[in-house]
Amino acid sequence: MAQSTFSIRMDEQLKQNFEQLCHEFGFSLSTAFNIFAKAVVRERKIPFEISANDTITKSMNAFYQMRQLAEKNGITEMTLDEINSEIETVRNMKK
Repeated sequence: MAQSTFSIRMDEQLKQNFEQLCHEFGFSLSTAFNIFAKAVVRERKIPFEISANDTITKSMNAFYQMRQLAEKNGITEMTLDEINSEIETVRNMKK
């Protein structure tokens, strides 16, 4: 199999810490990135969870749920005026 060169930019301290840890595992940075790349290709996903803070995650989940509900109810696109009208209606209901 042909080999290819791949370079990345990384914070120097992070590189040193990562390199030391890889050394403790008994392999090089190159081997570590090859393991990562093979896992991504094999699994067709990042092989670990990536998450944001809970507030952002909860907000995004709520947004996606509202989007799914709108699509289920046949509301897929709204103009800015329609959105503002909906907001105004809800605000008036709370008074």
